[in-house]
Amino acid sequence: MSYAGDLTPLEAWAKLEAGAVLVDVRTEGEWAHIGIPDTKATENDPLFIQWNLAGGYANPRFIEQLKLQAPEDDAVELIFLCRSGARSIAAAIAATEAGFTAYNVLEGFEGEPDHLGERTVNGWKNRGLPTNLGEN
Repeated sequence: MSYAGDLTPLEAWAKLEAGAVLVDVRTEGEWAHIGIPDTKATENDPLFIQWNLAGGYANPRFIEQLKLQAPEDDAVELIFLCRSGARSIAAAIAATEAGFTAYNVLEGFEGEPDHLGERTVNGWKNRGLPTNLGEN
């Protein structure tokens, strides 16, 4: 594995409570229409940096934007979150290569689809972790 590891949503929340910073790598549309994680109960606000831009194109400035927004403290762990856990793995790998300690959140924000294709099985929202709907 080329990043620090995978965390369940509940393990990720425990790390956030211990001082880690959440990085939501979904798109602006996902943040606006599906919701965002609410980390007010932790000491750090989440960072919002798109891994892919509208149209599915890779964000060529992802690492640059991460370096601008992430805490300067090298000891701070970053926890990457996307819809289902795929983009966040790629982001965690890129962040690790850039010198950050990076984790991926398994299941993502929305989780896996059920037998009807609805994302109701697991994930940040479905595990009952704090969420703001349609805000950023």
